[in-house]
Amino acid sequence: MTLKWMRLTPVGNRIGIFMVLAIAAFTRFFNLATPHRLVFDETYYVKDAFTLGIAGHELAWKTDPNPLFEAGKLNQFTQDPAFVVHPPLGKWLIWLGMQLLGADSSLGWRFSVALLGVASVGLLIAVANKLFGSMRWALVAGLLLAIDGLAIVMSRTAILDSMLGFFVLLAFWFLLLDRERSRFGSSWRRPWLLWMGLALGAATSVKWSGAYFAVFFLAWIVVADALTLRRLGDGSHSRWIGRSTLRALTTGILVAPIVFISYVVSWTGWLVTLGGYDRSFADTPANRWTGLFSWVPNPLQSLWRYHLEQYGFHVSLRTPHSYASSPLTWLFNLRPVAFFYEGNDFGKNGCGFAGGCSSAVTALANPLIWAAATAALGFAIYRAVKYRDSVAGLVLLGVGAGYLPWMLYLNRTVFQFYCVAFEPWLILGITYALAHYWRTRELEHRPSALKWIRLFIGLAVGLSVYFYPIWSGMTVPYWFWAAHMWLPSWI
Repeated sequence: MTLKWMRLTPVGNRIGIFMVLAIAAFTRFFNLATPHRLVFDETYYVKDAFTLGIAGHELAWKTDPNPLFEAGKLNQFTQDPAFVVHPPLGKWLIWLGMQLLGADSSLGWRFSVALLGVASVGLLIAVANKLFGSMRWALVAGLLLAIDGLAIVMSRTAILDSMLGFFVLLAFWFLLLDRERSRFGSSWRRPWLLWMGLALGAATSVKWSGAYFAVFFLAWIVVADALTLRRLGDGSHSRWIGRSTLRALTTGILVAPIVFISYVVSWTGWLVTLGGYDRSFADTPANRWTGLFSWVPNPLQSLWRYHLEQYGFHVSLRTPHSYASSPLTWLFNLRPVAFFYEGNDFGKNGCGFAGGCSSAVTALANPLIWAAATAALGFAIYRAVKYRDSVAGLVLLGVGAGYLPWMLYLNRTVFQFYCVAFEPWLILGITYALAHYWRTRELEHRPSALKWIRLFIGLAVGLSVYFYPIWSGMTVPYWFWAAHMWLPSWI
């Protein structure tokens, strides 16, 4: 086997990309309106998106509004402001889908999230092609993300985490473009850093955890720039320190304000209206700032107050939940969240199976993909530490930005599906390990290596076909659903 396996013609590239995106679109859009229920945290984000579009800010709802909302009786909200704990951008995106397909349509609720889920697959193909220099491996990465259950379920559910994942992956793409096109001329002529800042601002405007990626990405750029300047060795040690410091400062000046400004802009609806939660807080003279910051406009002072209350909610969240799990267990796929489950006896609600029926939406990753990702993460750590492999380091950058901060909140109520935000880097880790395995084989051994790689991909696809019914809410026999619950903790 020669290197020809690694090459595709331009036409082959286009066909491969189209096929992977078609798989991603099918797995995310097929029967997307099922179930026509507000599943899990859709109960917050869908209704918040609806009132956000009406009033510019979230409004509270009457008691037990979900059945009526699902039946198309949408006016179950009050004029009282709602206290919400996440920024508005993700809900604005959900609202766009509702505007397009109808607020009473579960397809409309989920449309924007599903679309960005497909876009994430295409974006990962571009990222992997940049990292590995091979469209073949890029298509492998895209395919694995397209068929993984966690990515599928999170793209079929109108909650925020999949959208967060799209924007942080977009920021990473811009980071790679900056690394490729920066020539260490002017520290200010780095347009891709500006785009990265905008993407990170959008990510943070979906969920605050986007800010972790901003910190990690900026830190990585500063260190990478300093190491590159040192390698160029065009001056004394003190000159290197000076140039590195200057470049770090300009990087921060280029990126940080854009992240901050784009985040504040996402709150425009709340700022320009008067009925939002805490919106009028600083209008009361006793609540206004005095002294150095007294010049800050009242709406921004009120927004700061609101954020303090949101922060207090997040850091003190200890509410017991049957599907909560420790971040220490996430990489082992031990406690997936059941977003939806409905069981029916034979003859009820169309159940045609003698032993009863089940319909489930379970945010369960493909077991083979997840096990391989965990193993590949260990391999990437080994390669980064021992050989200072830059590609391994970039894989670890994304995983670290999305995963390590949660180690600070081991006692909080958190869920395994948060992994979807950094799942693209776990997939890149698998692809990195497969590519290394193939590239390090002697030419005469590559046909055998290729068989093992194809076997892995084939088994992954087969498992996704097997699990897809419980990712997509299909009605299946009860025994079929039970046959997918391999661990008691999956129930």
